[in-house]
Amino acid sequence: MIQFAQRMEHLRPSEIREMLKVTEDEAIISLAGGNPAPELFPVSAMAATTQAVLEEAGGQALQYSTTEGFAPLRAQIAERMNRKFKTAFAARNILITNGSQQGLDLSGKVFLNEGDAVLCEKPMYLAAINAFRVFRPRFVEVPTDSEGMITAELERLLATTDRLKLVYVVPDFQNPTGISWSAERRRQFMDAVSRYDIAVIEDNPYGELRYEGELLPSLKSMDRKGQVICFGTFSKTFCPGLRVGWVAAEESILEKYILVKQSADLHTSSLSQRTISKFLDSYDFDANVEIIKATYKKRRDIMLRCMAKEFPAEIRYTQPHGGLFIWVELPSCLNARDILTVCLEHQVAFVPGGAFFPNGGMENTMRLNFSNMTEERIAEGIRRLGKVLRQMLNPAAH
Repeated sequence: MIQFAQRMEHLRPSEIREMLKVTEDEAIISLAGGNPAPELFPVSAMAATTQAVLEEAGGQALQYSTTEGFAPLRAQIAERMNRKFKTAFAARNILITNGSQQGLDLSGKVFLNEGDAVLCEKPMYLAAINAFRVFRPRFVEVPTDSEGMITAELERLLATTDRLKLVYVVPDFQNPTGISWSAERRRQFMDAVSRYDIAVIEDNPYGELRYEGELLPSLKSMDRKGQVICFGTFSKTFCPGLRVGWVAAEESILEKYILVKQSADLHTSSLSQRTISKFLDSYDFDANVEIIKATYKKRRDIMLRCMAKEFPAEIRYTQPHGGLFIWVELPSCLNARDILTVCLEHQVAFVPGGAFFPNGGMENTMRLNFSNMTEERIAEGIRRLGKVLRQMLNPAAH
């Protein structure tokens, strides 16, 4: 029999990827994935942009390129981050990756030995769990509330966790909860972690998708030691199929990422990079983001209104100011996986929340997405979900 590496024994399929297979059936109303709305992709503009790139620099666009990425795009990303999130990056601080997911994989290679500790939010982003789990670390979960990581718990775990190598957080409209850290909690976090020589990953795929209030300063803008590594992506603000993200960090850290990316894939698609750069030069990217925000805000508002009407009173849920997700906490007597089985019979789907806890537990939670369905399908999906929840909570009445 063929023998596999021991690490394969600990890997499991992504619950979201597996769920997407089920929701390919168009009859199912999917509140499960985190997919952007495809009708908002600038298809015509991208066709023209791609054509222009091929006509102007086709040889370079279809050729091998440097691992670091297309220099003009790296400069554009640095400028945008500095303007939006008060960072101070230059092009030399940017590495282009195959989506921010590759940044997670590269981080495991750069930082983690078996048994090292990763400090994370509770709950945390599922794809980060899966990416880091390959390297067999220990996940140390920091409890969170409506403002982010609870500072007292963070400080206690920083002081008592041995072999702590990495802190991973999503401060803006976190996946799965939708919570955005307050400005004060961000300052407290940076005060705490700055006392230790550990790397901090600030993953920010949703930060520009704020529907109320002003953009908050990034953790990196408060970094005085150069320990914060930023992840970004065009997947949520533009086109996920292009698979273009980035890692932004101090040069001494970034060179390690470049080394491991060289051994992984040489470089990210030259054509995708040049096409995005050309789009940024030729079109109003901010205006495109505003269109996305207006659509998602309407969908979020409809979902919240329908949940208030259809859900039993004992069910709690977040009311995010941006991002793509609403987090639901059910009474402890309910298991979201059981509910999902019934919901699929009613042709509506969501992601059970237990998958977002690397050490298990909290099976009475679920994540709902509002970006990918139309307003009508959101309303109908919540109606069906609410009906199932009422039946599960009070079976005698049905």
